[in-house]
Amino acid sequence: MVQQITPETTDTIIYPESDGQPMADNTEQFTWIVKIKENLEILFANQADVFVAGDLFWYPVQGNPNIKQAPDTLVVFGRPKGKRGSYLQWEEDNIPPQVVFEILSPGNTLKEMTKKLQFYERYGVEEYYIYDPEKNDLNGLLRSGNSFEVIEEIDGWVSPRLKIRFQLTADTLEIFSESGQKFLTPVELDQLRQQERQRAEQEYQRAEQEYQRAETERQAKEAALQELAQQRDRYQELLAKLQAQDISTDNLS
Repeated sequence: MVQQITPETTDTIIYPESDGQPMADNTEQFTWIVKIKENLEILFANQADVFVAGDLFWYPVQGNPNIKQAPDTLVVFGRPKGKRGSYLQWEEDNIPPQVVFEILSPGNTLKEMTKKLQFYERYGVEEYYIYDPEKNDLNGLLRSGNSFEVIEEIDGWVSPRLKIRFQLTADTLEIFSESGQKFLTPVELDQLRQQERQRAEQEYQRAEQEYQRAETERQAKEAALQELAQQRDRYQELLAKLQAQDISTDNLS
């Protein structure tokens, strides 16, 4: 017998916000997840309609909580920033994440990664990037119609959506924004802020020293002018006294 799902039954469907699994298997994987997610947050901080999240469950099908994935990082264009316990696509104008990132760890299996690829391909992801920090290996896939095509030349590749550039060196992956700003870890960002603060303080100190020097010169010049004025006044006073005594001042210079 077919049982009809009533609105009351639909409302009781629970979409879990966690599966109890750790976000990362090791420190290297976690560092990369945080670096990519946080730098994308910074990159799109001034665009209210770009939502960035890390390790957030994405449910593409209403009524089926078993169909889900939690990309290490996902980016959705066309949706507002804000807090979410999960990404319920039917509540987000049915807009799927356009870009997802996965950071590999030794614990990832071929079966697991194949399942993720099939999920992202089926549910509308446009760009899919997979990075293995241990092997320093980056792979990318780009949507073509209903399927993915491998990005053959990934070194130097610029993401069509994000406008970021991927650069593989001998040791690591470097990512740059469209303006050339390199993606940094939170520690590196803090160090950069400290360097900028120190530079600003040094510039301020130099400006203060220059102001003090200019002020000293101004005061010295003002004192010299006052001395000249006083000498002129004394000279005029002397002339007036001599003239009052009918003493010739023609030979005074």
